[in-house]
Amino acid sequence: MDEHVAYELSKLDSAVHFRASTSHVHHTWAKTFQSRPELYLRPQSLEEIQKIITLARRCRKRLVVVGCGHSPSDLTCTSSWMINLDQYSKVLNVDLTKNTLTVEGGIRLRDLNLAANRYGLTMPNLGSIDEQSIAGAIATATHGSSLKHGLMSESVKSLRIVLSNGSAVRCSAEQNTDLFRAALVSLGALGIIVEIEYQMIPACNIEWEQTLRPLSDVLSDWDKDLWTQKEYTRVWWLPYMKRAIVWSATKTDHPIRQAESNWYGGSVGFHTYHILLWLSNYLPRILPTVEWFVFGMQYGFSDHSVSSAVEPLRTGLLMNCLYSQFVNEWALPLSKGPEAITRLSAWINGDEVASRIPFSSRNLYVHAPVEVRVSDASRNELRPYLDNTNPDGPTLYLNATLYRPYLQDPPCKDRYYEAFEWLMRDLGGKPHWAKNFSYTSQPEIAAMYGENLESFLRIRNEVDPEGMFLGEWHRRSIIPASASNFALEEREVARTKARDGGQIWVGEIVEKRSGKAVSPSSSDESFSLMHGAEAQASVVLPRDVEEDTQGEEEDSKYGSDRRKHGNPREGVTGTEVFDKM
Repeated sequence: MDEHVAYELSKLDSAVHFRASTSHVHHTWAKTFQSRPELYLRPQSLEEIQKIITLARRCRKRLVVVGCGHSPSDLTCTSSWMINLDQYSKVLNVDLTKNTLTVEGGIRLRDLNLAANRYGLTMPNLGSIDEQSIAGAIATATHGSSLKHGLMSESVKSLRIVLSNGSAVRCSAEQNTDLFRAALVSLGALGIIVEIEYQMIPACNIEWEQTLRPLSDVLSDWDKDLWTQKEYTRVWWLPYMKRAIVWSATKTDHPIRQAESNWYGGSVGFHTYHILLWLSNYLPRILPTVEWFVFGMQYGFSDHSVSSAVEPLRTGLLMNCLYSQFVNEWALPLSKGPEAITRLSAWINGDEVASRIPFSSRNLYVHAPVEVRVSDASRNELRPYLDNTNPDGPTLYLNATLYRPYLQDPPCKDRYYEAFEWLMRDLGGKPHWAKNFSYTSQPEIAAMYGENLESFLRIRNEVDPEGMFLGEWHRRSIIPASASNFALEEREVARTKARDGGQIWVGEIVEKRSGKAVSPSSSDESFSLMHGAEAQASVVLPRDVEEDTQGEEEDSKYGSDRRKHGNPREGVTGTEVFDKM
């Protein structure tokens, strides 16, 4: 451990543990990025979190909080200090009169739902996975697919966040409202969310059905009842077959019923598609045939084949993410959906004139499916400042997924994503914060959010004036180029190719790069940053360091089997990965 860190640590209260290890290697779930933090910290109490912040402030370190690493971008990469809250994940309170659970910020969605189920409750909406922590899910505007629901953060009734001065501040729609709106989609740039009060609904089952349909039928029903006939609906678009798998679900009292087993839908299908995707990296022209074969074997080669099942809501909304992947998802007005799909379909299939996309698609072949989901957050009066949904009506999400078979990048990535992002901007879209948008600049993002981004940055700069929670991703995406560097902001200094095909990210603190002496900040004393904020000052902190070797394994209990990231189930012929894509 660095001598200065050890010295500052020795001055703090040894009764509060400092659980640190020095040999952790962080990587995203998809292994698209990896980094080696100086310290990997796993606190188990609020006092330990406050201690970490106080020590980081005195030792001039950036802090990054990470959960399952589901975002495939460099958002969570750091060479400074990384915090994992898996051991800060208790249920603090259950209120059966309001149907709310109050939990610590590190609890994974799966465990939150299991805890809620014990009281007859469940989360009202989910994205595609439940390995995320609750704090991480709301920080990046995670959503499901239902016009009856918006972002997951709309179910947050209140939260508590520890700021860069160590104060723990409560906020809600009625208390510290501006900070609450910023924290509901915080991008990890405000502080550490340590407590969340979450609105639940009575636990229930859902009955889902999925049907293979011609794309023309889907587009003709777009403005009819495609998205409203059932509470939950999503579509997987197969661009070369010009078909779509329409999945929809509604709450039911029916008992659990498994989907009809398909011998191809288990390990056989999983490995067949994986091998064919790998082969397509060398022979991209086979991808239209691969799409026809793989999805025909699973869903049938003729239209209107149907499969269905009944599951608990907490598992029925999930899907299997299959393989390592890049994801580039955008939110745009639902009314723009037919135009977006029609133009992108034309471009993918070689009709550049009809697509009106100013990039060549010659000899370019992409992966299937393109995921299509919806939400409606326009009813919410108190929107997060960085809510990327349509404020004036329902939102469509288009997700251009590209798999990395056996951790190898597909050759179409750069040209496909540049064209895709151009089209999304042309249709008034905004990128999903946690995904791989790469061809959209900070000025373009600033124009999309206008005063909302300005408000977010004003609050962010007030609660974290030295940039303890800022990194290169934030500088590239939301901070104006004209803004001065923050003392503790981390900038990227190197990016090299890893042996597994991802990228190794290396950063350095701005203050260190500038050659300034490392010394405690003038902000070391506790101060109140928000008018009327309830502030809990940092407890004065410890002398001993626990070199925690138990955390050194690369994968936690949530991610030790990378293949099962999502909602597979074990079947006679292997893991059923294609029941819901």
